[in-house]
Amino acid sequence: MSFPLRAGIVGGGAGAFIGAVHRIAAQLDSKAQVVAGAMSSDPQRAQTSADDWHLARSYASYETMAEAEAERQDGIDFVMITTPNSLHAPVAMAFLQAGIHVICDKPLADNLAQAERIAAAVENSGKLFALTQTYTGYPMVRAAREFVQSGRLGTLRKVQVEYNQDWLKDPLETLGNKQAVWRTDPARAGISCCVADIGTHAQNLLEYVTGSNISAVCAELSSFVAGRELDDDASMLLRLDDGARGTLQCSQIACGEENNLSLRIYGTDAGLEWQQQEPNTLLVKLAGQPWQRWRAGMDYTGTMATAATRTPPGHPEGYLESFANVYVDFIDDVARVAAGGTPLENYPGIAEGLRRMKFVQAAVNSSAQGAVWVDV
Repeated sequence: MSFPLRAGIVGGGAGAFIGAVHRIAAQLDSKAQVVAGAMSSDPQRAQTSADDWHLARSYASYETMAEAEAERQDGIDFVMITTPNSLHAPVAMAFLQAGIHVICDKPLADNLAQAERIAAAVENSGKLFALTQTYTGYPMVRAAREFVQSGRLGTLRKVQVEYNQDWLKDPLETLGNKQAVWRTDPARAGISCCVADIGTHAQNLLEYVTGSNISAVCAELSSFVAGRELDDDASMLLRLDDGARGTLQCSQIACGEENNLSLRIYGTDAGLEWQQQEPNTLLVKLAGQPWQRWRAGMDYTGTMATAATRTPPGHPEGYLESFANVYVDFIDDVARVAAGGTPLENYPGIAEGLRRMKFVQAAVNSSAQGAVWVDV
């Protein structure tokens, strides 16, 4: 198999945000080219969107696309799923059953039962599955992970993670905003809006960097906007499986915030701090010493960060490059498997996707019972 691989996309049609991000990420390193798509449930919009992207093939439905691409000699090597949550499971299963590798936007599904159906389909198909938990691709997030793995943090004690936005502080779903309409609709988004949409990123970042899993949550989910059926804010206490404790806050009604994801972790020997809006910097806080300001692109950041860095020091990298790092690792595995090799799976996969859904379910259950402790 030679590069670029052939990619397909489901969803991401005109008016969507994340579809274009997936395309840019997949194609950034010239290892894949999007050639086919079923970009909307509306056939005309699907065709128009495909024309705008100059795709070779456009399909009116994902079912037709999965069947047709599986039969072509020049069919796609993998598919990108960028639909609302409620379609993740049926689309993923259609392509897995057709023998096509899948990379899917988060969360894995709109509920745990659907997520488990995808997991079963992955196991039965033997195909690769990746979940685009974007923030694991940042070089300094990988530097933080390697710092913890090296033992320099000491024993983990405390974790604080926050993800705050304000874009849903007003009832945009009543004004026709496409992103708000489906994210706040239980029929399309599932059991949660805020926790499933951005809280899972916070959870994933915490677990990826620390190597520890959240074992239990005590959560309060709120809907501040009148008439909104799903949560737009959440506050949680956390217990981690290694005995550490933490907090997780996520909000989409935090006035004045843009995309403020931040992580602070504290061990017996050091602390670390990273903020997504200043992604090239990692603060390293060694006990009894001045804080260190690590910067992306420098040799001291470690092998994991260096492998994920494209530009020299002082040349900022950001969200699209982070997204592309997840894609590069997945695309390399698709080529590796086609050549008879063993996948490295250096990206969030089906196991992480299931954990994210179990976390969402636990948070929803905890809040519904009056903010009690619930096991993940």
